[in-house]
Amino acid sequence: QVQLVESGGGLVQAGGSLRLSCAASTSISTFNTMGWYRQTPGKQRELVATITSGGSTTYADSVKGRHTVFRDNAKNTVDLQMNSLKPDDTAVYYCNAVLYRIYYWGQGTQVTVSS
Repeated sequence: QVQLVESGGGLVQAGGSLRLSCAASTSISTFNTMGWYRQTPGKQRELVATITSGGSTTYADSVKGRHTVFRDNAKNTVDLQMNSLKPDDTAVYYCNAVLYRIYYWGQGTQVTVSS
């Protein structure tokens, strides 16, 4: 069973930065894709950023140029560096890992951006 534990959420003013970290309970070197999604009340969970085992990245248009996803196979972590944060970035952020088409999720961490 794969466990993902997020950390690094919190309250920040608009224009500020936060770095989210996700630690996996097992080696991530074989995970096809890892990344971050976010969800606000009443809305579907949406992709923020993902990174494949080969290092290819995908970003939501709303975060391109502001957020960067990092993957460290040696530490079994995937981080999300979030810069120039906006109130619209406020959400619960979930770490995600995909292995053989099975999706694993963390418990989520709250990010709140004040205007």
